[in-house]
Amino acid sequence: MNKTILIVDDNKNFVKALKSALIDKNFEVLTAHNIKDAEIVAKEHEPEFCIVDLKMPGESGLKLIPRLLEIDPQTNIVILTGYAHVETAIEAIKLGATHYLSKPVEVDEILAAFDKKEGNPDTMINDTVASLDDVEKEHILSVLKKNNNNISATARELKLHRRTLQRKLGKI
Repeated sequence: MNKTILIVDDNKNFVKALKSALIDKNFEVLTAHNIKDAEIVAKEHEPEFCIVDLKMPGESGLKLIPRLLEIDPQTNIVILTGYAHVETAIEAIKLGATHYLSKPVEVDEILAAFDKKEGNPDTMINDTVASLDDVEKEHILSVLKKNNNNISATARELKLHRRTLQRKLGKI
């Protein structure tokens, strides 16, 4: 019997691609595009593994971690995000996630993350500081996503002219 994995992500194209890759790796794949549907699917199927996006409309993926573990305490959960921050990584692990990965990510990296039950004290420490451009891009994209990709609303929130924001987005 195939291992069961639940993908919870609001990006339907990402889910479709990841589902296909996991089926090729002999997983039975379940999907949900929001927290509410994920809970329903998890209660019905009790998946062994869950891949949960951090930022989705409504509640964050962090809210789902304890709910999944309440349904099945043996569930292994990997949090994925395009907006990695140390604080959310720490909270995800505290709440019971097995691992936390930044997008873009390969399917083999996700599967390897499920096996990482303990920390690695030999992990290299990155001495480089994020560039101002990278920080700006990350902030713009997070505000854009929060505003459901509405450029006008994002420009207002960032206190930028709409054309300036479009020019910045064109460089990302």
